[in-house]
Amino acid sequence: MMDKETLQHHLKHVHKQTFFSDHLKELVYGGIDGIITTFAVVAGFTGATMMATSQNEKGLGMSVSVVLIFGLANLFADGFSMGVGDFLSSRAEKKLFDRERGKEVSAIEDDEEFEYDETIFILMENGFTKEDAHTITNIYKKNPDFWAEFMMQHELNMTYPEDSPVRSAMITFVSFIVFGSIPLLPYIFDMSSLHVEFMMASIFTALALTLLGFIRAKFTKECIITSMLEIVGLGMSAAFIAYFVGTLFA
Repeated sequence: MMDKETLQHHLKHVHKQTFFSDHLKELVYGGIDGIITTFAVVAGFTGATMMATSQNEKGLGMSVSVVLIFGLANLFADGFSMGVGDFLSSRAEKKLFDRERGKEVSAIEDDEEFEYDETIFILMENGFTKEDAHTITNIYKKNPDFWAEFMMQHELNMTYPEDSPVRSAMITFVSFIVFGSIPLLPYIFDMSSLHVEFMMASIFTALALTLLGFIRAKFTKECIITSMLEIVGLGMSAAFIAYFVGTLFA
């Protein structure tokens, strides 16, 4: 006999549902955006500095400080912006779902015959015979709440966003900060050479993007190599554009 505990065990061990799989979007895409946007700042400033015609040791030190300052400012400002954006969009999604579900519940109460015919039509469009569609719809009539959920999913293609907007925003922010700080590590430890620091930042960034590509593929079951190449290619393309723009202002 199925119970809640058995179902949870099935979801965890057969479907591999974990905290990370449930929050894959926030973890991976928050991390990707953090890495790319921060490294873009690093690449842009480095491109401008490396193309300068004259630069003494003091100027080099100042340029490293500028890269670090602007990189950190961008990291926290963009991270906060992404978190807030995630919170607002998640909350709006919940409000939209609740509003549309209210309409569906009212429709079932006020115009049951139309909703009945509509449900039969949807079921037949999904391969049920007319007889089976009538049988299923009569069962749904006994549970109006479940009937409304069915209509939300199959008529409006909307499912209830389970996650908390606050939690989603926090995960996005933390992922952005953690992964976005990786390109800045060589500048934080100050290796005294802008060339070396930028080279190490590029290596760290490529490795971090590769890791995120692997994580995404692990949970989505897509080709690992394709996922890693796609994410690394996107990040490196953004870095090249930023570096090139930086050289224009040298």
